Amino acid sequence: MFRSGRGLPDPNTLRAGAGGTPLVVVYQAGYRELEAQLGRTNNRPGVAAAPTKVRNANAVGVEMQVAAGEEVRRLEKWMPWLATTGSVSPFIGLFGTVWGVMDAFSGLGDAGSASLRAVAPGIAEALITTAAGLFAAIPAVIAYNYYVGNIRSVAARMDSFASEFVAKIETLYSA
Repeated sequence: MFRSGRGLPDPNTLRAGAGGTPLVVVYQAGYRELEAQLGRTNNRPGVAAAPTKVRNANAVGVEMQVAAGEEVRRLEKWMPWLATTGSVSPFIGLFGTVWGVMDAFSGLGDAGSASLRAVAPGIAEALITTAAGLFAAIPAVIAYNYYVGNIRSVAARMDSFASEFVAKIETLYSA
């Protein structure tokens, strides 16, 4: 909708067709700053009596960058949890394995004989903790990498959009 028209669409009309994209929040921030500079707040939303000159297009861009930063922080909310899960889970599994192997060898002394039959159950249980650690870590690392890539893509799109918006208002409202 932003690119399709010659003017600037009202941000309230964008909310319905945007599908929850953070670009709407960035657009609203720039639009609010633009309206404040043009003195349009008393008119109907999105309708100007007569276009005037924008006082500071850079301020509009700054408002959009601040909104974009907040959206990135919101998107990254659970990323530390995924990173921690992906990096710590294998060590927790390894700790369980070491503990289980030590317990198996301790049981070997109690059994009084050095046979595979005496240590096999303990070692098998110990290896289950390794598998459980990897079972938690692998999906967490995959999800982390997937979401980081998507967040970077959205952040780049928001930065580009802010630049595009500022360029458009400079074209529309420069004297």
